Amino acid sequence: MKRVLIADPIEESAIAKIKAAGLEVVERNAEKDGPIEKQIKGFDCVVVRSATKITKEVIDAADKLKLVVRAGVGLDNVDKNAADAKGIVVQNTPEAPTVSVAEMVFSLMFSLARNITQADSSMKMERWEKKKLSGTELWQKTIGIVGFGRIGMEVGKRAKAFGMNVLAYDVLDVDKACKEVGAKRTDLNTIIEQADFITLHVPLVPQTKGMIGANEFKKMKKTAYLINTARGGVVDERALLDALNAGEIAGAGLDVFESEPPTNWQLVKHPKLIATPHLSSSTEEGQVRVGELTIQKVINGLK
Repeated sequence: MKRVLIADPIEESAIAKIKAAGLEVVERNAEKDGPIEKQIKGFDCVVVRSATKITKEVIDAADKLKLVVRAGVGLDNVDKNAADAKGIVVQNTPEAPTVSVAEMVFSLMFSLARNITQADSSMKMERWEKKKLSGTELWQKTIGIVGFGRIGMEVGKRAKAFGMNVLAYDVLDVDKACKEVGAKRTDLNTIIEQADFITLHVPLVPQTKGMIGANEFKKMKKTAYLINTARGGVVDERALLDALNAGEIAGAGLDVFESEPPTNWQLVKHPKLIATPHLSSSTEEGQVRVGELTIQKVINGLK
């Protein structure tokens, strides 16, 4: 019987279906089970989310491992090169949270544009700050989408529905996607300089680490807002804090951070920033899709 290690929690219904397929399932308890490299022996497959890191050391410690399934988007917590070198297949489920993340982008955009969090806080403190909290519309504003894959496209479709001008940047050929959505393909510098809202949808790789930093903030409109629901390391958090303090941009919405949870809460507490604890894919519907796709990839992969 092939064995599957569930290293991070997934839906119980998904675990039940993996068992029903005739696979032995072990659910890992990180606090009790010790380092995963000491537990990985004897398993044919390991399922992770974002917490567990499948490093080269973990892969080298494995003796039967054939498949790594990342339940979610991105593979920055899996050493794919080390896996490839040992013939271990690595898969993820990027399709699952697409709509959830796209909707989260607009949650943050509207909250920033209309001062929702400040308005709610002031009301709860029994203050009526109607004039102080005047906002701005999304209609006819320009949104710059950095990374025009599945999620970027979904954001673009919704932006068009709100009457926004859509600029898209990607290192890949996204001409067909831009035509489908009605977006204009452009370069990153144009987005930085012209967009009223900039939203990031790129993986965390060496080429994207810190791609939005001090130089970029200085080029942005003073009325611009930055949204990051991708990966924390894509934005230089120190530079963002400096930009907010200097008034170089109007505000930011972050759902992801360089360290999670953050170790330096100064940025999180900034009045021009809306922070959420990596909630973009945390919808009931999105989690069901993650579970279903994970099941398929575990069962089909081991077959």
